[in-house]
Amino acid sequence: MNFLDQLKYDERGLVAVVVQDAETGEVLMLAYANRRALEETLRTGFVHFYSRSRGKLWLKGETSGHRQHLRELRVDCDGDAVLVKVVQEGGACHTGYRSCFYRRLAENTAGAALVEDGEKVFEPGDVYGKG
Repeated sequence: MNFLDQLKYDERGLVAVVVQDAETGEVLMLAYANRRALEETLRTGFVHFYSRSRGKLWLKGETSGHRQHLRELRVDCDGDAVLVKVVQEGGACHTGYRSCFYRRLAENTAGAALVEDGEKVFEPGDVYGKG
């Protein structure tokens, strides 16, 4: 049986995808994929997702050029989440940071502020023509 048939997709036909740097282990982003996005990822070697906001298939880096080269794909024990290990070109986050997880709590309390401590690798306005 094809592993794609073993995944537990949600009611919209999507599964969560955690993206991790294959070399450093840094978590770069979380997105969603449908079966077709996973098939395209495997076919091309570049990570594809399903954009919930645009309602369509999306090749990571199609606009920015910051593509993700697939190195390994894993599935969690329940089959409802996928981990892809990638080599990241440029930044993974549309805000210009290497990782979407560039903010952390200043202290471990619910009322604490978020502080930025990630590496900014590009200016979104330069890449996307906005701003």
